[in-house]
Amino acid sequence: MTENPFFAASPLVYELPPYAEIREEHYLPAYERGMAEQLAEIAAITDDRALPTFENTLVALERSGGLLRRVDAVFRNQSSSDTTDLLDEVEAKVSPLLAAHHDAIHLDQRLFARIEGLYGDRAALGLDPESLRLLERRYTAFVRSGARLGAAEQARLRELNAELAALGTTFQQNVNAATRSAALVVDTAEELAGLSEGAIAAAAENARVLGHEGRYVLSLKSPSNQPELAQLADRSVRERLLAASLARAGEDNGPLAIRMTELRAERAVLLGFPSHAAYVVADETAGTVEAVSGLLARLVEPAVANARREAAELLKVAAADGIEELAAHDWAYYSEKVRQSSYQVDAAALRPYFELERVLRDGVFFAAKLAYGLEFTERPDLTAHHPDARVFEVFEEDGTALGLFIGDFHARASKRGGAWMDELVGQSGLTGRRPVVLNNLNVPRPAPGEPALLSWDEVRTLFHEFGHALHGLFSDVRYPLFAGTAVPRDFVEFPSQVNEMWMVRPEVLANYARHHATGEPLPVELVERMTAAEGFGEGFRTVEYLAATLLDWAWHTLPQGHRVEDAEEFEARALAEAGIAVPAIPPRYRTSYFQHIFSSGYSAGYYAYIWSEVLDADTVRWFETNGQPVRDSGELFRRELLARGFGRDPLESFRAVVGRAPETAPLLERRGLG
Repeated sequence: MTENPFFAASPLVYELPPYAEIREEHYLPAYERGMAEQLAEIAAITDDRALPTFENTLVALERSGGLLRRVDAVFRNQSSSDTTDLLDEVEAKVSPLLAAHHDAIHLDQRLFARIEGLYGDRAALGLDPESLRLLERRYTAFVRSGARLGAAEQARLRELNAELAALGTTFQQNVNAATRSAALVVDTAEELAGLSEGAIAAAAENARVLGHEGRYVLSLKSPSNQPELAQLADRSVRERLLAASLARAGEDNGPLAIRMTELRAERAVLLGFPSHAAYVVADETAGTVEAVSGLLARLVEPAVANARREAAELLKVAAADGIEELAAHDWAYYSEKVRQSSYQVDAAALRPYFELERVLRDGVFFAAKLAYGLEFTERPDLTAHHPDARVFEVFEEDGTALGLFIGDFHARASKRGGAWMDELVGQSGLTGRRPVVLNNLNVPRPAPGEPALLSWDEVRTLFHEFGHALHGLFSDVRYPLFAGTAVPRDFVEFPSQVNEMWMVRPEVLANYARHHATGEPLPVELVERMTAAEGFGEGFRTVEYLAATLLDWAWHTLPQGHRVEDAEEFEARALAEAGIAVPAIPPRYRTSYFQHIFSSGYSAGYYAYIWSEVLDADTVRWFETNGQPVRDSGELFRRELLARGFGRDPLESFRAVVGRAPETAPLLERRGLG
């Protein structure tokens, strides 16, 4: 298959994948050849009779796997953003093969012996700081992958990794299928009373695309609570929508979650840790289970108390409709009522001020220019992975080319829920590659001829994901291992959360928040009221998030041998024992569709968002109070933190910016928990 476009580096600018030439049938052969080529490259390292050196071992290892890296980056995004039955089949076949390939490298005793020898002599090698860190991180990765285990233990480890890879793929595909099939279909527009005319038209268009001509379809988003719950006036429709969301994939994925956590617990013990959480956190910035548990425990009681105060306020309003007990499907609806009555804020009335194209260009891109001097030029001549996706070339303030940014913003049946960032090409001084990064969102497609209008939360998501994109674009490291967002899970959300601050920065907000039809700016007093109203909902948001985090923690602190019989019962008990079981606030993700922890690499790591928010809140305060021009502050943040990737200790990068260790007070103040 010599015509396979993955077999050679892309000839396009920045090595953008040649999407016009890529076909589904190219992926599997490219994966197979890519794995074989890398194993041959590893064999060349271990067969080298010369004494091991940093260059002939570590640098050679960094250079290996070029074909595999190319195909994997493209496939991972394609299978998430525009999947097909064939791609699902490829993913199911390739996932255990990749796990076995990882093991073949990290359990190669001859390769480990070379790395271990260099690690032992590291003080005498005269390495620069990034090279020394590469040696240390590679050594740690091999040890954590089982390189020191005996033959029998390594054989069992291979079995565990292969089964976990296969189960994770099945879990994700089950969620995708369940999310599509659980979409709420209604017969009349009257059932959607409360939604804007544009939202109802979008539901009609969604129905047409999905084969329900003449009806209306609300497709489910990734989290438990669906955004339409805040507007739907019909309580029974709200109840049906939330019920469909909460029930996703329960029968199929409950048993998978049980099996996966058992296997992870066994693997952790095999590798010398009491639990999967202990194994994961040992290599994160948090360091210990106790550190994470302590932070979460400090937040639960004040968060629940805050939520209960909010619930009392909501019930006062709901009582006027004859509701005596607030249900989960009522919370968002009556929260909106309180915002309208107490804060004079109507979320639906905000949408006309947040037109997607304007938010992107005059908000997200404008903030990047304000803080970092960036310029963006759309490149319609370059083909992306889907017709919806748009390619932008990114330039420095002096006109120097930096990389490519791809935006794929609209929801479709072939795309998984949520929002995320991918790196299609990672930056590396060693290889000379510059970054190609991509953001995926799930903004509902408007009816033909209508503008795509965003909610307040969708605006936040756009800024958040672009923060990840900047992390990838600004990468300035030598070794691919350290590039861009390849940092610990409990640090990776920090730069993206910091980038959210620009959405309400006065000079940025005034530049993009304009009525799509009249051009009138969003009234300043409305922004102030919206900010106050957000403070009212902080109890709900914190409890919703903490419930998911503590659920993840409960699953992954289980010791080996602990048998869970029923996933739903375990979930209910875990939330109750953590003190976070608030019936009217379901976890942001329930077990059966918690893709973060069962198929997306965040197992025992969903705490990362709140852990990162400690750094985020502290950094935002630094931006606001350091007395420096925004451009100077942005340049320091870029140079000392975003550009460094994992090339040095992330907390050292934080201290290089802020000048001290992080403090929790700004986070507690932000969330109303202080």
